[in-house]
This record gives sequence, structure tokens and C-alpha cells, in this order.
Amino acid sequence: MAYDFSKMTVLIVEDNQSLANITRDILRTFGFKSIQTAENGETGFTRFCRGKHDLLIIDWMMKPVNGLELTEKIRTNSASPNKLVPIILMTGISEKAKVLEARDNGVTEFMLKPFTAGDLYKRLVQIIERPRQFVKCESFFGPDRRRRRAPDFHGPEKRKNTDDEV
Repeated sequence: MAYDFSKMTVLIVEDNQSLANITRDILRTFGFKSIQTAENGETGFTRFCRGKHDLLIIDWMMKPVNGLELTEKIRTNSASPNKLVPIILMTGISEKAKVLEARDNGVTEFMLKPFTAGDLYKRLVQIIERPRQFVKCESFFGPDRRRRRAPDFHGPEKRKNTDDEV
């Protein structure tokens, strides 16, 4: 199914200008018209707070503010204009522990570099077709981390709604 992205605003936060340009060009082929960029998490947060963004695509490894720190600021800082904005985190690190760390820090989708246009499109479709509820508790605020059904689990911690998957 094709989607109309023409009215959406995206912020790409990537310190590698070539990759930021490639990502922007891919988004344009999908029909995005309003695409902004920032070269690090600090500038990215400032631009995010000044605009109305429907999606963020963020690199993990940046200085002085990395992608996870930026995600945390977006999710928890009182200056954040949209704590529920979908965030796709890009990284070259594929270790399971890092994927879980990103998920546990409020990232909506995780995308491994190098990526293809198809990889990015799949993440966009996931965000649209299977939006995740947000969870707020003492130690976490972000998209529900569950995506997988566990029909064989019947313990006291089983939630009533098992339609969400990890």
C-alpha cells in the first residue's frame, strides 16, 4: 500500500552529512516534502522544539548529545513539544543488547546501517500500520516494548490485552 507522506514533517539528526543527504533523498522519493536536518543531538533537540515534526530519524553515535540521550530528552523534557513522536534510531551496532537498550530508552523503531530504501520504508509502514501504545511508569516512558504474543504465558503479570507484540 502506498502512503501520502507529502504533508508530514521529518527531522533527520545525523552527524554524517552524506548519510543525512542520502536519507533525505530516500524520503523525497517516498513523497516527503518537509525534511529538516540537524548535525547532532543538541541541535536536533533545539530544532525539534521549534517545529512540529511528525517523525524523527536519529543516529545513535553523535556528540555532544547522542541519539539515546536525544530520545530521552524528547520523551521526558518539559520543553519537548511532542513526547509521543515516532523515533527511528539508526546505528551500525547490531548487538542484541544494544537493540534492547535502544528499545528500553524509548526508541520506536531500530534500523541498522547501512540500510536500503526498502528498510526505511518498512519502518515507516510499521509506525503507520502498527502504532504502539505508550507506557509511563517510574523508570520508563516510551512506546510499549512488547511486540510478540506469548499465548503460552499465563502468569500473574500477563496483561489483559495481548494484541500488542514485542
